[in-house]
Amino acid sequence: MLEIDFEKENKAILQEYKELLRISYQTLTAEDKKLIRKAFDVAMDAHKDQRRKSGEAYFFHPIAVAKIVASEIGLGATAIAAALLHDVVEDTPITIEDIEKMFGAKVAQLVEGLTKISKVQKEMNVSMQAENFRKMLFTLNDDVRVILIKIADRLHNMQTLDNMEDYKQIKIASETLYIYAPLAHRLGLYKIKNKLEDLGLKYTEPVIYDDIVSKIKETKEEQDAYIKDVSDVLKKSLDKENLEYIIKGRPKSIFSIYRKMKAQGVGFDEVYDKFAIRIVYKSSPQEEKFLAWKIYSIVTDHYRPSPSRLRDWISSPKTTGYEALHITVMGPKGRWVEVQVRSERMDEIAEKGYAAHYKYKQGGSEESGLDIWLNLLKEALENPETNAVDFVEDFKMNLYSKEIFVFTPKGEIKSLPKGATSLDFAFSIHSEVGIRTRGTRVNGKLVPLNHELKSGDQIEIITSQYQKPTINWLDYVTTSRAKNKIKNVLNENTKKIAEEGKEILSRKLKHLKITLSESVVNELVNFFKLKTSLDLFYRVGVGAIENQQLKDYAAQKSNTFINFFKNKIKRSASTANEDIHKQVLNSNYDMLVFGADQDKLDYKLSTCCNPIPGDEVFGFVTINEGIKVHKRDCPNSISLQSNYAYRIMQAKWIDSSQQEFKAILHITGMDTIGLTNKLTKVISDNMNVNIQSISLSGEAGIFNGKIAVIVQNNNILKKLIDNIKQIDGVDKVTREYSN
Repeated sequence: MLEIDFEKENKAILQEYKELLRISYQTLTAEDKKLIRKAFDVAMDAHKDQRRKSGEAYFFHPIAVAKIVASEIGLGATAIAAALLHDVVEDTPITIEDIEKMFGAKVAQLVEGLTKISKVQKEMNVSMQAENFRKMLFTLNDDVRVILIKIADRLHNMQTLDNMEDYKQIKIASETLYIYAPLAHRLGLYKIKNKLEDLGLKYTEPVIYDDIVSKIKETKEEQDAYIKDVSDVLKKSLDKENLEYIIKGRPKSIFSIYRKMKAQGVGFDEVYDKFAIRIVYKSSPQEEKFLAWKIYSIVTDHYRPSPSRLRDWISSPKTTGYEALHITVMGPKGRWVEVQVRSERMDEIAEKGYAAHYKYKQGGSEESGLDIWLNLLKEALENPETNAVDFVEDFKMNLYSKEIFVFTPKGEIKSLPKGATSLDFAFSIHSEVGIRTRGTRVNGKLVPLNHELKSGDQIEIITSQYQKPTINWLDYVTTSRAKNKIKNVLNENTKKIAEEGKEILSRKLKHLKITLSESVVNELVNFFKLKTSLDLFYRVGVGAIENQQLKDYAAQKSNTFINFFKNKIKRSASTANEDIHKQVLNSNYDMLVFGADQDKLDYKLSTCCNPIPGDEVFGFVTINEGIKVHKRDCPNSISLQSNYAYRIMQAKWIDSSQQEFKAILHITGMDTIGLTNKLTKVISDNMNVNIQSISLSGEAGIFNGKIAVIVQNNNILKKLIDNIKQIDGVDKVTREYSN
């Protein structure tokens, strides 16, 4: 057994403690140092008998985590104390109550949050992973510093993973790449994100990792010389302008080189922008932007920029608070080089993320992008309808997503993830705006709800109090916020309509001498080839299941022998009626027209009463099958006219032997419920106009229609076009002219 030199070990631990105080990003007061020393003493004593797998004293781990928290993340004394104590409650007899008595409520709250996360990690298996990550993120509701300390803990674990078994290395590294690296990225901890990704790759793809590392070492001298050449050229011009600055070379991370090789299907030598140059300049807050663009001008005087690869995150900072100018220029030897331009303040925010962001936040009244993001995350976490796997996938996608910047009609800037649609924008304004969205205009032009936005777009949302989301909307959005809101509304609407549908179904079955019961519901679900009783009640509620279909079900339930003869008689009667109908249509008495102005519309003859030319009839506008024509004395007539009076149309048979003219109209606008009915009503309100055909197609809230009308002259047609334009939702009406 290896003999331990305790005296040497204690000296090393005390040296680490001094280093911790020295490297702290925050200015520590005497009170802060007292708190940290107390936490150090308590934790050291609590862990004194514990060892890591490597054999070293366990306490080296919490002090290493505290150093990352203090220097790389830049948190203050409370978080440093919590980092020192983060494993105490889990691994020793000390309780949260003890921590609160010794250190106060804040430190205790952070340690409790970290203890909960540790429990989650130990319980984790494949089926529980998504739900456990969600639980872990719930700690954001208490204090975001819990997650920041956890990221520091994960970084040190990754840095000391060599002593673990292979299967544990792969499991921990995969978790790191799956959730911790994206989380660090989203919190603006880019330096830690790169370390986590590189270490994750080291254990998940060791051969590829070692190959890239060896090639970076081989080319290091060449790359250093190249960066020096570019830097020397820029220094001469920057010095002439009396700017205070430093230039740093920044090689690309191992993981980002790997990602580029994989995405582009190229080898190491074919990845051209493997390094970047960073210019960090001193500036007063008032001159920051001016000096950034001055440096941009100097850089582009010497090297030709790629216009498509300019990133201005000074005018529009990322939601993490990140600000910089990124310019990709063609350097010597025909190589692309990225030049990053940042002030010292911007550089601190880029390095420290959350902590520096708050250090520089002026006034504290304006809600920052990071605050907004944290609030959205909390909102998503608290949504009981969200499936855990969907949540983690959406969350992970949104963590890494690039940003675009768009404008409201008043010129206010909004940040959205790349790939966001105009409907996503509506939900980003407010959930009530989102669910009432009828249409969207981008840069003044009406676009579908699934129109993908680009940076610089100006979006106007058109709302209606009568608008409701449809199931298709889930395909029109990319952000988890919009998806969650749409799902919630759809679930509420479905349940409400299903409740009404159940009552309607019970009444209709009563007329057919059938009592609604569980067995009847199951039979109906099978009869209509549905999955659940909810599907059945919902379809009845929206009118998708008609009386005749229920009669067919009732007939199926009755005696099979009698039912056979009934169907035979019905088919014979129907065939006879069809023959009569065909004979009459061969004469002039062949046209069915609708409304006071006798419009010609597409229709179907109802099978429940089989009307023929000459019968007194009426039209009924169905949900899915257009207009169905019923006889005035149809068995369903009273029910239809009392319950659905607004869907009844006058109808009669006439002689069609008059000569008129045909015109075809193209109509575009926002898709709304009952649009066909509105169009037919407006056209029928115009005297001497008949519809020959009508076809409407919709996509993501936009409809395109083609209507052929029969008119007596051009004046009537012009009046008709003007009236159609007045319909709510119609954007354009144009006439088609054939050559």
